[in-house]
Amino acid sequence: MRVVIAEDNMLLREGLARLLAEGGFDVVSAVADSVALLTEVARHRPDVAIVDIRLPPTQTDEGLRAAREIRRRHPGTGVLVLSQYVRVSYTVELLDDGARGVGYLLKDRVSDLAGFAAAVRQVGGGGSAFDPIVIDQLVGRHDRPDDPLRALTGREREVLALMAEGRTNQAVAERIGIAERTVEKHCTSIFAKLGLSASADDHRRVLAVLRYLNT
Repeated sequence: MRVVIAEDNMLLREGLARLLAEGGFDVVSAVADSVALLTEVARHRPDVAIVDIRLPPTQTDEGLRAAREIRRRHPGTGVLVLSQYVRVSYTVELLDDGARGVGYLLKDRVSDLAGFAAAVRQVGGGGSAFDPIVIDQLVGRHDRPDDPLRALTGREREVLALMAEGRTNQAVAERIGIAERTVEKHCTSIFAKLGLSASADDHRRVLAVLRYLNT
């Protein structure tokens, strides 16, 4: 799987490149700003672009804007953004074009090589990978009396959060220690309560859930 990295901190950039190389990825380019990022993505057409949300010159949201541009210009390239903290508004922007091939991780997660590599592969394969803290904020920020999420049980919310991370039913079952068939029943109930049509495609289900959570 071919990867382009955009991170202005040289030590972190080189560290990411080394970690990914050790994990079996082909890091075709590692750059420090959004202009170079867009150039390198156009040149190499990587499977995944790993992008720091804050890039020069203003250190605000250049990386986020570049990530959205990559999704518009190169739909075959997954985008995994890294940030020091969670901003729900950033997640909403990323999901404007759907949840396929997109992820949002906190930089603290990078130290877990196995988890980080799995997230990169998930995004590169057209799935989604969101930090659990991001999912918690998305799921927990709905507190309107008429919000359908209020109808979900605690277990259904837990299943929904894991689904939104891009996990399969089997992975959800293993994570929370229940049978896969029980997960399927929870999924059916979740979609019924949210008014969403179930689909045989896991990513389509994730897309529907995440887009609903961001309305």
